[in-house]
Amino acid sequence: MSLIKTPAEIQSMVRGGAILTAALQSAVNAVRPGVTMADLDQIATSVIEQAGGSPSFRGYRSGASIPFPATLCISRNEEVVHGIGTRKIKLEDGDIVGLDIGCWYEGLCTDMAVTVPVGKITPAHLALLIATRAALRAGVTAATIGNNINHIGVAVSALSENYGVVRSLVGHGVGHAVHEPPNVPNYPTSAGTKIPLKAGMCLALEPMFTLGTSEVTLGPDGWSILTKDQSWSAHFEVTIAITPDGPLLITPEPVVPGLD
Repeated sequence: MSLIKTPAEIQSMVRGGAILTAALQSAVNAVRPGVTMADLDQIATSVIEQAGGSPSFRGYRSGASIPFPATLCISRNEEVVHGIGTRKIKLEDGDIVGLDIGCWYEGLCTDMAVTVPVGKITPAHLALLIATRAALRAGVTAATIGNNINHIGVAVSALSENYGVVRSLVGHGVGHAVHEPPNVPNYPTSAGTKIPLKAGMCLALEPMFTLGTSEVTLGPDGWSILTKDQSWSAHFEVTIAITPDGPLLITPEPVVPGLD
């Protein structure tokens, strides 16, 4: 598996990323009190499949005892990531909900996520969303040739004051597989200084901040990851390509009502 994608492969990922952004935007637009997670999952699935793509999370195992059954990872409040999107759970006013999605298109994979307010949320939860998204954007800005993986972690963690930074879950390479090397931590690490950023690398950057602990635990369904102290969390993610002209955003961010 090559860490470096060809220009043609990156263009395929750009086309797939446009599909993925459209699917995520459709789900974001449908978020409101009373909608079920399963409703959002079906909406996103339809957009991907009608465009000729296929959901990359559905059927994925990653060491779990059962394959992931949904297109979307939908993670509400204290759920950090990997909540099963086909659940019939209704969203409630004041929730915050993470929507994480990936797709295959032209043999290549893209990945992205956003956390969305449901109705009216508290100022503290809104601040959490704003900080986490700002940290993602700072990480993207740091992803330039001449820097290394550690520069991304430094940039992300610089915006984590007053928040927990989940350390057991990290960003990653993406393209030929859902998860590829290298790992991209959201905090400084000596290992990251050894991995230079090179043209053609494609990375999924995904900071996860919490209002409490950085520690997480596995839920009883075998997939959902929750904060250990039940504090609420936010997760934002984009896929980028490293280029001589700077980072290329392969999955443009969706517009989030109540945040944008």
